[in-house]
Amino acid sequence: MLDMLPFWLELTISFFIVLGACFAFIGSLGLLRLPDFMTRLHAPTKNTTMGVGGVILGSLIYFAATTGFNIHELLIAIFLFLTAPISAHLLAKAGLHRKLKLIATTRDLRQQPQQFSDEADS
Repeated sequence: MLDMLPFWLELTISFFIVLGACFAFIGSLGLLRLPDFMTRLHAPTKNTTMGVGGVILGSLIYFAATTGFNIHELLIAIFLFLTAPISAHLLAKAGLHRKLKLIATTRDLRQQPQQFSDEADS
């Protein structure tokens, strides 16, 4: 049986796990409720990544305090934070390539190429 952790450490671990769970819930809710592909893409890539990161950080602190530092949680977090933006970028590019329908309030900057032109302003 492990010794009891100090209250402040239990509170810190609980804070990160609950914060991560809230982020994951908000990301899942956004995936369900947002109206089109491009807006729906932000929910899992931002909030759910932060949610899993918070849970992993809580796990990292707990296992570092009880059994010693372990590299597994840190490797999971690094892998998650490296792959989530890349996969989101690829999904967004695929959505643009397929010309998925957007709602009226989603700005499509492809319609304004002069805004991103390399030519000097006259």
